[in-house]
Amino acid sequence: MSREDLTDDERDALHEFQLAAEYLQRAYGDLLECHHQVGHAMDRMSDAEELLRGAGHEELADELRHEHLPAGAIEDKWTYEIVESFRDGFYADLTDYEAAVREELADGERHITEKRQRDQLRERADDGLADSPGE
Repeated sequence: MSREDLTDDERDALHEFQLAAEYLQRAYGDLLECHHQVGHAMDRMSDAEELLRGAGHEELADELRHEHLPAGAIEDKWTYEIVESFRDGFYADLTDYEAAVREELADGERHITEKRQRDQLRERADDGLADSPGE
């Protein structure tokens, strides 16, 4: 089926799916940002461990080293594991499904709504040129 053959509901559904996929991409980026920020925090905690030890606070340094630094961010999972789980599970499943729906309805074509809007604006601009004085 071509994009010209789509019903309004099909076109709207594809547009909503495209927006959802873009929001999932942004969420994935936010998870990566969180992963990097936690990594930087871990580096600072490691520095704090050395400073505590250097200041003679062995017990505090040992607790940081043995309890807090190796702990996971969520339920013993490190942030990279959370990023991988999201990317390989929820994100992959939904983006694959969006691509399959797009393939079935529009031969895999992306941005159906935007292309229609572009074409309408270009047509309107071309019509305006034909209506211009001196043409």
